[in-house]
Amino acid sequence: MTEEQKTSGVEETFISHLVELRNRIMKASIAIIVVFLCLMPWSANIYDFLAAPMLAALPHGSKMIATGVITPFLIPVKVTLLVAFVIALPWVLYQLWAFIAPGLYAHEKKLIAPLVVSSSILFITGVAFCYYLVFGVIFHFINKVAPASISVTPDIDNYFDFVMTMFIAFGMTFEVPIVVIVLVRMGLVSLEKLKSIRPYVIVGAFVVAAVVTPPDIMSQMLLAVPLCLLYEIGLLVAPLFVKATQAPVESEETV
Repeated sequence: MTEEQKTSGVEETFISHLVELRNRIMKASIAIIVVFLCLMPWSANIYDFLAAPMLAALPHGSKMIATGVITPFLIPVKVTLLVAFVIALPWVLYQLWAFIAPGLYAHEKKLIAPLVVSSSILFITGVAFCYYLVFGVIFHFINKVAPASISVTPDIDNYFDFVMTMFIAFGMTFEVPIVVIVLVRMGLVSLEKLKSIRPYVIVGAFVVAAVVTPPDIMSQMLLAVPLCLLYEIGLLVAPLFVKATQAPVESEETV
């Protein structure tokens, strides 16, 4: 085979991968759009559900405000789009898996599939933990310490930004076991090293919690303590995961 034929074959393979990637992205996007369109008639109810923790902390009969002209329409649409993405996430992950799986060895498939599924579950768990537990503590604290001369009427745009920031913070916090497992499995950091830096991780967890959450001890503890516990879970699970996903050559070397 000549050099020109090899180059042509590489280009064709690259183009075919791009076409496959485009098709997978289109299928994932169509699923999100379909779910979004199905949910649109209930976009106002979906936003009411998101706003429920704040409304529960406000004085009886209080409501949130919208200062923008199109904000009352735009914010519920944004929330509905995010919910549609979460609902369609299994299909999106399947498309990702279908694109990368043909190029993986058997032991690599054992590595990727559990990580994709578990990381998605952990992120959603972190968001649910934030919504059902943390928001109630934070909002009640903020409204409790507010001066009597202030009428607390949050703007829905600012509330949406705050909620998304907190969701991302807690969702990423719950990914700590995955980070630990990947570091150990890829050989970037040894398990013994991760155990030895445990005191620094604890201090770092409280620093991150102090920066991300409002300045009350309870909400900071609700972020820092799970982060530390999840780090410990990652240390426990990492050796089991490494053993289960070793390649045959690696297993023989270990023996």
